[in-house]
Amino acid sequence: MVKTVKDRRQEQGQEQRSKRKYNGPLTKHMTNGWETIIGLEIHAQLNTESKIFCGCSTRFGDEPNQNTCPVCLGLPGALPVLNRRAVELGARAALALGLRINHKSIFARKNYFYPDLPKGYQISQFDQPFSADGELEIMTAERDEAGHPIEWRSKKIDITRLHLEEDAGKNVHEGLPDVDRYSYIDLNRAGVPLAEIVTEPDFRSSWEAYDYVNHVRRSLQWVGASEADMEKGNLRCEANVSVRRIGDDRFGTKVELKNLNSVRFMQRAIEFEVARHIHVLESGGRLVQETRLWDDRLNETRTMRSKEEAHDYRYFPEPDLPPLIVSDEFIARVRSSMPELPEDRRKRFMEQYGLTFADASQLTSERSLSDYYESAVETSGNPRATANWIRSELLRELEAAGLSADASPVPALELGALVRLIDEGKISGKQGKDVLVEMFAHGKSAQAIIEEQGLVQVSDTAEIDKLIDEVIAANPQQLASYRSGKEALFGFFVGQVIKASKGKANPKVVNERLLAKLQEQP
Repeated sequence: MVKTVKDRRQEQGQEQRSKRKYNGPLTKHMTNGWETIIGLEIHAQLNTESKIFCGCSTRFGDEPNQNTCPVCLGLPGALPVLNRRAVELGARAALALGLRINHKSIFARKNYFYPDLPKGYQISQFDQPFSADGELEIMTAERDEAGHPIEWRSKKIDITRLHLEEDAGKNVHEGLPDVDRYSYIDLNRAGVPLAEIVTEPDFRSSWEAYDYVNHVRRSLQWVGASEADMEKGNLRCEANVSVRRIGDDRFGTKVELKNLNSVRFMQRAIEFEVARHIHVLESGGRLVQETRLWDDRLNETRTMRSKEEAHDYRYFPEPDLPPLIVSDEFIARVRSSMPELPEDRRKRFMEQYGLTFADASQLTSERSLSDYYESAVETSGNPRATANWIRSELLRELEAAGLSADASPVPALELGALVRLIDEGKISGKQGKDVLVEMFAHGKSAQAIIEEQGLVQVSDTAEIDKLIDEVIAANPQQLASYRSGKEALFGFFVGQVIKASKGKANPKVVNERLLAKLQEQP
């Protein structure tokens, strides 16, 4: 069809409108009548010591191109050999995310050219993946303007597949000489084993996507499948975003978001992109299918490349690798070796220990913290108080020191012993906070610090009665005022008794005995 001048002008106008920058926030009135559609792809580096098809190290931070060999460099005649440990960790990841592991999967060559792909193709999986058809239940919530969850609810996400593949190398564009003229290539990462996790377009908000990625990240770390550290690049996320009118069953034009090196950046990029889509469409513009990058300095996305047409990767079975056959016995062995999953443990903590959703969620945010809590409860016998002490006092010290629970200078059994000493009235809660700081700093037991500093709380009623009598005798005016109706003076007397005991008197006993004494007839 021959295009007229009018047709071309209309198209140019649409293109110009689609390129108008949108910098404002996504507001409720802007989303009226629109539905957001989001699908996610996560690439997680499996936690192996060597690469997926050769024996080169996967260590992060080594000198560029140090961990390479003919196989991962793609030299002629070099043959890949599948790393069994990568298969085991891939199975742990698949089971943790509710996927079905296929008994037979095929490795395929994904052909494309890029400077950091030395073979000119990537060994991946295509029509027969390692695992598929997963259903994962996550907890999600929208946030208020300060980013606080409004109301948690469960949501089921369909995971299309988790397949195994090798990573590419890395192009380096900064930090080296003449980067304005040259790009540098580091192939240490080439051949590192990845699990690619692909969802259906099930997400309807940026916060749902945020909560899903955090759930997956925690699950992979929990079962030991991946370190899932986004700062090291061993967990990377891509989002496919589109919008459509509510009630429309057709998908809108999809944009792929890359360069999302933190979960928070991903959430903000999706928010920006949804607002941009709505702005363009309501302005009469036309969206183009493309890949966009997130710029965290400018807080906006920008075009990376057009994706108007699907790329033809010319997949075909990898001739140098046989089909991967997985037996029922192998799957059962992997399943039996896995720990209780985080969501199961969170629910159990709520039922067994009477914890709130917020408490149980925080205590199961990391496996080491969850294990720490259960060990501490065994000693303390008080699940609620133990949760409070860990969430408030211990986590503050750990965060300040940059430590995880499994590296805490205060062993779980010692924290439990501290909680028990407080429950038994041996020391006050205020004293307990000071004792915990000392325990963290010096690695000593609570009992040892209490004895060294003479902090044993006085609960003997005879001794406390004596202190009360002395305080009452020393303050006749306040006593008369209290007995004439000024009951607020009760706090004054409590403070005086605690002061007279040098902070050692049990506040509970002081309150009980003081009330009885003040109510006695003169």
